[in-house]
Amino acid sequence: MYNSLISLKMGTAKQRQAYSAIENLGIMKDLVEYDPVVCGTIPIGVDVIDSDLDIIMEVDHLHKLRFENKVKKLYENEIDFKITRKNIRNLEVIKANFIFHGFEFEIFGQSQPVLQQYAYQHMVIERFILKEFPGIREQVINLKIKGYKTEPAFCEILGLSGDSYEALLNFGREKGII
Repeated sequence: MYNSLISLKMGTAKQRQAYSAIENLGIMKDLVEYDPVVCGTIPIGVDVIDSDLDIIMEVDHLHKLRFENKVKKLYENEIDFKITRKNIRNLEVIKANFIFHGFEFEIFGQSQPVLQQYAYQHMVIERFILKEFPGIREQVINLKIKGYKTEPAFCEILGLSGDSYEALLNFGREKGII
């Protein structure tokens, strides 16, 4: 398992600032029962100025409101707090967003183990690609500056077609990355 939190702690100045914000917020301890994992572009170093800190969690029984109420209680007083429910790929999810110490946080809970969630698997695949082909990093960042989301940027560079979120997963499976 890739430990993105350690990457942040030992990384660039921005990554260390992100680690500090996560630690000061206490989110990993406050929500430990949901197996929180930091995902996204900041841990792998392809972030742009408005990149957020994604923290994914496994939350069973979303309909019981326990997780939603806990998130509200902990973070509703943070800047720009909002919480929403939606369905993504036929799974109900809860998303909470807010600003803390200059970082936008996105908490993402769904009833699926974190290691099976798309965000984690995409991050692992993207990290592998960046290690194998370091020159791609600048290309990804340049596409992101032009408005691309991360997965479509990787797919554009790799020449993968179709739904970029599925295409990247298929690439990772074919290469034995995940």
